[in-house]
Order: sequence, then structure tokens, then C-alpha cells
Amino acid sequence: MTVAAIATPSVDWYALAPLLVLLAGSGVCVLAAVLLPESWKLPAGAATAVGCFGAAAITAAFLFADSERPESIVAGAAVRDRLGSFSGLVICAIGLMAAAVAMRHGLGGHRAEYYALLLAAAAGMVFLVTATNLMTLFLGLEWFSIALYVLCAYDVRVKGSLEAGLKYLVVGGFGSAVLLLGSAFVYGATAELGFSEIAAATTQQGLGDDLFLLAGLAMIVVGLGFKVSAAPFHMWTPDVYEGAPTPVTAFMAAATKATALVLALRLLTTAFPGEAELWTIALAVMVCVSLAVGNLAAIVQTSLKRLLAYSSVAQAGFLLIPVAAGNEAGGTALLFYLIPYGAASLGAFAVVAARERELGRPATLETMGGMGWERPLLGGAMWVFMLSFAGLPLTGGFVAKFYAFASAWDRGWTWLVVVGVIATAFSLYYYLGVIRSMYMRPALPLAAATGGQPPRELALSAAVVGCTIVVVGSFFAVEPLIDLAREAATSLTFPY
Repeated sequence: MTVAAIATPSVDWYALAPLLVLLAGSGVCVLAAVLLPESWKLPAGAATAVGCFGAAAITAAFLFADSERPESIVAGAAVRDRLGSFSGLVICAIGLMAAAVAMRHGLGGHRAEYYALLLAAAAGMVFLVTATNLMTLFLGLEWFSIALYVLCAYDVRVKGSLEAGLKYLVVGGFGSAVLLLGSAFVYGATAELGFSEIAAATTQQGLGDDLFLLAGLAMIVVGLGFKVSAAPFHMWTPDVYEGAPTPVTAFMAAATKATALVLALRLLTTAFPGEAELWTIALAVMVCVSLAVGNLAAIVQTSLKRLLAYSSVAQAGFLLIPVAAGNEAGGTALLFYLIPYGAASLGAFAVVAARERELGRPATLETMGGMGWERPLLGGAMWVFMLSFAGLPLTGGFVAKFYAFASAWDRGWTWLVVVGVIATAFSLYYYLGVIRSMYMRPALPLAAATGGQPPRELALSAAVVGCTIVVVGSFFAVEPLIDLAREAATSLTFPY
């Protein structure tokens, strides 16, 4: 009796190389946590994470060069294109810096396991930005989210860490449930899972006014709003950012937002081009709410992590402007914006982590007093990061906001440009307030006692310097970076 051969899907292993490198590194870190002596666990885990993030970034760069045309991989579950490769490169670069920031952090003593979870979360993000159907979308979303839930509650000695992990689990689970229900509605209306197939079914069957499809689209937008931490779906952000270990917050603030925004760009433009008039307006409203809530709440904060958390909500508004524009200029603007924003966000939290370790207490505007003179490298870097958030010249944030506003202008939304400019003016108050605290507030006795000979943290300082170079360099090297972002954006077809 002849047994029929089982048909197996063709897998492009080269396209999965960055993901496989990160997963292999995660497995090595788990083995190191179990098999190595206690004194070897930190260096082994850190070295593995740094090496794997670097190798994955290099592989993503090669993929970018070799992926001129989008190609389906893993039986249509994911795609190999320049958008996914560009996003994977950004995520791996952020992970590399985050791994360096965490080297001196206590992390409850389980340091190798920390790096295993960090690599696993990054692997889920790299997988998610290449997803092309609703099934792999949800798989990738939960993949990295579960790793982040654990990381937020990782330092069990700190009460706030456990609280942050629980809040993120509850609210993140709710956001994922909303997105999953929306996906189910879309599938029920179109009987398709693939993004392109959903768009084709909507056109062929005339489902533009179908209640299930529109309800599903609305829920998907809400679910993505939770992941992007855009208002009014930001309620988890301040508490989680403040309570989680600062290296985890640094990684979340940069990598999670980048991943969710790229996913939103791919999903909405590919699966729902016919409904663009609806989701672009919904995102524009979300932009306005995020800018208002984020800026007004940040003004009254004294805790630096909460201030940066509300700043992240406001930055989500700026980052959503090019997505809401729904045109190729918006896609280019978003991908470029992720470079200086990711570097500035991770670098700012790295400086906060350094201050917390010096003082043994949370960083506030008061405890930042004198840091600019005591730690000139970190103080100068923090100055650059705040100016980039504010969108001022000589930083990449200035160019990023210019291109984001230009995409809205091309769409004909002058009013949205005006809202963005007004929000930028409001943000100057608290961004410049951080700089004023470092240089104009008197140093506390505790800070003065430790400020003369602060502990050397070469890895953290190197990460801060790297972030500073990226933020400033993206202003002067704007043309090649914009060209790369434009090439990545051509992987998609935009409705406007």
C-alpha cells in the first residue's frame, strides 16, 4: 500500500533568519540560567543578547538589500519585504541598546532569564511586522506581549514592578481581546484571513457598508490603539512605565510602539483600503486626543518616568499623523520617525536608570537637580533627547515632525498640521523643564555625595552615546535615511 506524501508549505529560511537568531539566543540564555554558575550567568546572558541582536540586525540589513519585491513566505502567513526588514533592523537595534542598559540592573538576581525574555519579545516583534494574515497577527502580538508581561513584573523585590505587570496583563489582555473579536468579525464578514484577501473580498462582494466588517475594523483600530498607547486607550501607560524595571520600560517605550505602528500601517493599508475614509478620520481624532491628553498630563508630573510616559502618549499622536494621512509620504515619514524617536526614547530612560542606580530612589525633577554638572555625558545626552522629542533643530526629531506634518499637508489636512504645531509648543514646557532641572536646580545632598565619583557604567554610557549619535546623525544624514524609509514604504500600496 502506497502512502501519499504529505504536502508541506515552502519555507524561506533566509527570510526567517533574524527571527531564528533571536530565538536561538533566547534558548541559549535559558540554558545559561540553568547550567552555568551564578557568577557567569550575567556575562553569558548579556554577551549572548548583544551578539544575537547584532547578528539579527546584520541579517535584517542583508534581507533589506535582497528583497526588492515582496515575496510570500510560510504559505502566505508572512511576507518578506523591505518594510519588514527595515522594521526588524530598527527593533534589533533597540534591543541591542536595551541589553546594554540592563547590564548593571539588579533584576531580582535572574539576569540570564531576563535576557532570554528580552530576546523572545524581540523575536515576536520581528515576526509580527511581517505578518500578512489575522492568525499570524494575533500569534505575534501575544508572543511578544506575554514576554513583556513577565518582564514588567520581573523584579519581584519591588512592589511597583508586580503591580505594573498585573496592570499590563489585565489591560493588555483586554486590548488583545478587543482586537481578536474585531478580527473574528472581519473574518465572519469576508471569510478570509489574509490582509490582501480581505481587501479583495470586500471589493468583490460589495461589503463596504457591511455592519460586521465595519464593527470589526473599529475594534481592530481600538486594539491597535491600546498597543500604541494612544489616548483614550493609554490608561495603562503611566502606571506600567513607572512601575516596571527601567530597562524594561526603555525597551517597551521604543520597540513596542514601533512594532504596533508598523503593524497598523501594514494592516490598514493592505486589508482596508476601501474603508480608508473611515479609519483615517478615526486615527486623526485619536491624534488630537493623544496630543491633548499627553501634553496636558505631562505638564503636571514630577516623577520623570511618569512624565516620559505621558510624553510617550503625546508622541503616539505625532507618530499616528503619517498613518492617518494614508499616503506614501506618510509611510516614509513614519518609518523615518521611528529612528530618532526610538533612539531618544530608549536613551532618555537609560539616563533615568543611571540616576536611579546612583541615588537608590525614583528619579524625579527634584532628584535630577545638578545631574547636568555631575554627569556631563548623561546630562548632555538627555538635553539632546528632550530637544528631539520637542522637534527642535539639530536633532532627528525636527526632521521627523517636518515629514509627518508634510504628509498631513499632502492629504489636505491643514487643520491637523496646526494641531500638531500647537501641541509641539505646549510640549516645550515640560521638555525644557527636564533640562532646567538638571542644570538650574541645586543638587540634593544625596546627589552631591554620590555625584563626585559616580560608578562607571560603560555599557549604559555606550548605549546613551549610541542613541545620541543616532538622534543627531538622523538630522545631518537625513537624505540616505529618508531614501531607505521610502524604499521600505514602497512595499505597500496606499489609498491616497
